[in-house]
Amino acid sequence: MVRRRKTIRWFALLALALLVTVAIYAFAASNTVPATRAGDGSGAISGYTASSVVYTLNASDLSKIDKVAFTLSPTSTTTVKAKLVSAGTDWYGCTNTAGSVECTTTSPQATVASADQLQVVAVG
Repeated sequence: MVRRRKTIRWFALLALALLVTVAIYAFAASNTVPATRAGDGSGAISGYTASSVVYTLNASDLSKIDKVAFTLSPTSTTTVKAKLVSAGTDWYGCTNTAGSVECTTTSPQATVASADQLQVVAVG
């Protein structure tokens, strides 16, 4: 009789362990993950060409540059900025109308003496 009780206890423990294992698996198996996407790609980065550069000096003080204008090709850009001093940090906002770009250089005021380059950044 004692041996039979031990066998029943052993089967009961085995059944309980099996029940717990099935419950854990069922819980883990019920997780869902929504569909997602991931990707990697590349594309060519090409530059712009600035030409026909014209500087407009201040009418009252010819040592000041009030505006720089140029033609940009290709013509479609979303952002254009220009810098006139290579060591400087002042970037001037520009407007682009079908490739005709104008940059107002009065805030801060650009000067002929400090201007040593025209650097243009265009994004399109």
